[in-house]
Amino acid sequence: MKVIVTDEVAQEGLELLKQDPRVELDIRLGLKKEELLAIIGDYEVIITRSGTTVDKDLLDAGKKLKMVARAGVGIDNVDIDYASSKGVIVVNAPFGNTNSAAEHAMALLLSFCRNITKANASLKSGEWKRAPFTGVELKGKTAGVIGLGKVGGRVATRLKAFECDVLGCDPYIAVKRAHDLGVKLVSHEEIYKNCDIITFHTPLNEETRNMVGEKEIAMMKDGVILINAARGGIINEQALLNALKGGKVFGAAMDVWSEEPPKSETLKELISQDKLVVTPHLGANTFEAQINVAVDVSKEILNYLDEQPLENAVNIPRFDMALMDQMRPFLNLMSVLCDFGVQLVESNLEKVTFSYSGNIAHYDCSPLTVCGLSALLNRRVDQDVNMVNAQLIAEQMGIVIEENKSTQTGAFSNLVTLIIEGEGGKRRLISGTLFEGAPRIVRLRDYSMDFAPAEHMLLLNYEDRPGMIGKIGTIMGAHSINIASMNLGRREEKGEAMVILSLDSAVPLEVMEEVRIATEATFIRAIHMRGAGKCERGCCV
Repeated sequence: MKVIVTDEVAQEGLELLKQDPRVELDIRLGLKKEELLAIIGDYEVIITRSGTTVDKDLLDAGKKLKMVARAGVGIDNVDIDYASSKGVIVVNAPFGNTNSAAEHAMALLLSFCRNITKANASLKSGEWKRAPFTGVELKGKTAGVIGLGKVGGRVATRLKAFECDVLGCDPYIAVKRAHDLGVKLVSHEEIYKNCDIITFHTPLNEETRNMVGEKEIAMMKDGVILINAARGGIINEQALLNALKGGKVFGAAMDVWSEEPPKSETLKELISQDKLVVTPHLGANTFEAQINVAVDVSKEILNYLDEQPLENAVNIPRFDMALMDQMRPFLNLMSVLCDFGVQLVESNLEKVTFSYSGNIAHYDCSPLTVCGLSALLNRRVDQDVNMVNAQLIAEQMGIVIEENKSTQTGAFSNLVTLIIEGEGGKRRLISGTLFEGAPRIVRLRDYSMDFAPAEHMLLLNYEDRPGMIGKIGTIMGAHSINIASMNLGRREEKGEAMVILSLDSAVPLEVMEEVRIATEATFIRAIHMRGAGKCERGCCV
C-alpha cells in the first residue's frame, strides 16, 4: 500500500508504518496543489493535517485512494460527502489532542484574565508596572461552554475546578453526560444572557458557521469574555471586532481564524486589538498531542490493512467499540446472508428489508444493515462498494432500504432476516443465526433449514417423491462432484421440497441441467460463496 504524507506529522506515528513491509511511505511536504494533483493517483492513502485541502479535485485525481487520514480532530479541510460518494474512508484522530486543546483554551482564558501577555512584554522591556495589569478571577464567575464533546467536557471540568458556575449547551449529548460533568444544560440564549465567560468547542459546519454574530453578541452581558480555541468562523470576526471596539465585549482570546494565515484587513485589525489575546492555531501543538494523533491515524491505516474495525472513521456507521467483539460475528453473518441471498435473485433489486430479532435488537444495528447492503451491491455493480458508499449507491439505484427490529425471541436468541424484493413482485427470504459464533442459515423462504454456508452449493426445488436424492447423488458421482453435506426442507409429505447441497467443487452448467431434468426441478441455482464464513473487508471497516 502506497501512503503519501503531505503535512508535518510526528515521526513516532510514521515509524509504525515504516516498520510494516506492506506499506510504502512517501513524505512530500510543501507541495503546491498542481503538484499534488499530478502524483496523488499513485497512492492509496493520504495523511494530512490542516495544511492540505482534500477537495473534489484531489479525490477525482486520486483514482486509487482508499483512505484519507487526518492527523487531528478537525475535518473541515476534507470534503467528506464527496469522499463518501467515491467510497473513500475518512479517518481522524479525535482523542489524540483533546487534552492539548482543552488546556490551551484554559491557557488563553487565564492569560487574558491575568494580563499575562501584556505584563510579560512590559517586564521584558525593562518596566516594572503592576497596577495596569490588575486582573480578574475565575472564582464565582458564570461560564458557558458551547459544545460538551471531548474538548468541551474537559474545559467544563477545569472551569469547575476554578470554582466557576458552569452552564452548557449541546443538543447532541445526553442529560446524564452533563450531569456527570456537573454542568447544567441550557439553551444558547440562556448562555448568551447569563454568562460572564463563554467558550466555544464545536466543529465548523453549516450549522455553526457564523453562529455568533451581531444578534447573539447583543444578547450577551456587558463585559463578557469570549474564548474560541475550536474552529475559525464560529464567531463572526467583524461582529467581534465591532463589539471589542464598542466595549460590549470586555475581551476575548482566539486561537483560530476563518482565514489561516490571516490576510484580510478585518482580521489584521481584529488581531491588533488590545483587548484580544491571540495565538496562531496552537491548540493541538503539544509534543504529546502531535505524537498521539500521528500514532492514532497510523494505527487506523494498519487496521485497514489487517481488515480490522476502524475506531475513528467519520463516514462509516460503526458500533460502540466496547461492543465490537460481541458484534463482529454478526457482521460476518450478515455478509454471508446477503452474499447467499442476492444470488437467488435474477431481476433488478427494488427493496431490501433487514430484520433483527432477539437480543441483538437492543443495539444499534445500522452497521449491520450497511454491511449487508455492501455485500449485496458488490454482486450487482461494477464499482467497489463498501460501508462508506453503499447507502449512496443504493439511493442512486432507486433501491428502498428498510430496517426492522424486535426484541421478541422465538426459537433463536438472535435471528437476522433478509428479504430481497425484485421486479415483478419476486421475493426472496433468508434467515440466519450464530451457532457457537459461526453463521448458520436456518430459513429459506418458508422452509426451515439448518446448514453452514460452504464455498460451493447447489439449491433446488422439486416435488418430493421417492428416489429423488438417489438420482441427484448418482449424477454428481458420475461427474466426480463430491457431496459434503445435504439439507432437506419440506412443508408436507410428498409436497414441494427444497434441497441444499454443499459440494467440494463447482457444478458445471451441463450437470445442473442434467439434475434439473432428472428431478423436474422448478428452481435450481448454483451458489458460490466468496470466502464462505469470512467477513468481507467492507463490513470489517
